[in-house]
Amino acid sequence: MGTETGMAKHVLIVGGGYVGMYTALRLHKKMRRELKRGELKITVVDPQSYMTYQPFLPEAAAGNLEPRHVVVPLRRVLPRATILNGRVTRIEHANRQAWVEIVGGASAEGVGGGQADRSPETRILSYDILVFCPGSISRTLPIPGLAECGIGFKTVGEAIYLRNHVLAQLDIAASTANPQTRKRALTFVFVGGGFAGVEALAELEDLARDACEYYTNIEPSDMRWVLVEASDHILPEVGADMGRWTVDALRQRGIAVKLETLLKSAEGHHIVLSDGEEFDAGTLVWTAGVKPNPVAKRTDLPVDEKSRVKATAELTVEGVSDAFTAGDTAAVPDLTKPGEFTAPNAQHAVRQAKTLGDNVVASLRGRQLQPYKHAYAGSVASLGLHKGVAQIYGIKMRGLLAWFMHRTYHLSRVPTFNRKARVTADWTLAFFFKREVVSLGAIQRPREEFELAARKD
Repeated sequence: MGTETGMAKHVLIVGGGYVGMYTALRLHKKMRRELKRGELKITVVDPQSYMTYQPFLPEAAAGNLEPRHVVVPLRRVLPRATILNGRVTRIEHANRQAWVEIVGGASAEGVGGGQADRSPETRILSYDILVFCPGSISRTLPIPGLAECGIGFKTVGEAIYLRNHVLAQLDIAASTANPQTRKRALTFVFVGGGFAGVEALAELEDLARDACEYYTNIEPSDMRWVLVEASDHILPEVGADMGRWTVDALRQRGIAVKLETLLKSAEGHHIVLSDGEEFDAGTLVWTAGVKPNPVAKRTDLPVDEKSRVKATAELTVEGVSDAFTAGDTAAVPDLTKPGEFTAPNAQHAVRQAKTLGDNVVASLRGRQLQPYKHAYAGSVASLGLHKGVAQIYGIKMRGLLAWFMHRTYHLSRVPTFNRKARVTADWTLAFFFKREVVSLGAIQRPREEFELAARKD
């Protein structure tokens, strides 16, 4: 366990998501001289070495985008920052100290997964200014079987896994002689009618429908796709009318949309719904909301009843000096709706990041901070290739035009020119070539074949 101190002004950024990465980028751009002279030090702490642009995860899962193109490598775009791959486990802001558990630092973890008998490596970092933006985690419920059978949809790893898993289910269905096994493999359940659930289901259903072309014994009508939503509507961000249109559009594709319905049990991949229906499903995806990262409760920062860090309109931590916060883990006042807070979504994270980054620079230079006030432009959602729904500045769109607006908006928001170019190249190639529909599920278990061979010897 070590302690680090330094003469330079030290900015500690907890979280390498859009808010954290963009804050560091603004510091790189606007305080270049201070960084070169060693008068400013930036440390970014995140378990991953990259930032994920989550709105593109559904397209990565569907094979429209290369998964590596929806992430931004932190060390590449932040050459003057120190990147620590670890998890902050505790913060004492009163003492300007943070405890970081290094990922994989327990122990020389070998190829076989064995670990030495050592506790995880922990480092104590001293800092001058804190930027607290660790993001959110999936909000789960104590539903029997959910932890064992379900998977979320927040990371590149989950998106790649789901793509391989869905295609593997088609392989199982095409190969088995057992009708029950086939029916189970061809049943896909998504819980949660927000952006993540609807877009993931629509894109993967589109992928599976295209893949059926290569299976002589599977038709698209053989598959069953189910969307389960607890409320009486989906996609509230695009408006009630467009939400209802989306329900109708999904149902026209043969997707069962169950509103005002809850998942009661998923033990052994046997799905039990609150409307009384029961069936087996080989795939269960949980996208029913997010909650603030629990590390917020292990700090001395003020939190509200939802475990969000209390923020001011200037994105500083309420009542605390030298601390900033934004994103999914922060309760940021919505100045356009007095008394309310901004929603934990990508649109706000993208916009808050710029304001927060500029305010950190202003704080370091003794200038006035600016409040975060957004002008609501609207929302867009993809429903598969060439299909979408949108409401922009009150104008409602659907179909091809909405899909085009979805791509245009998110292309403009994905960070760095490098990633914009690579995403554009992926989309351009997709116009001329069919997407790949091969499952590489074996990459999830790379040592399986070797272990079987070793046991036989």
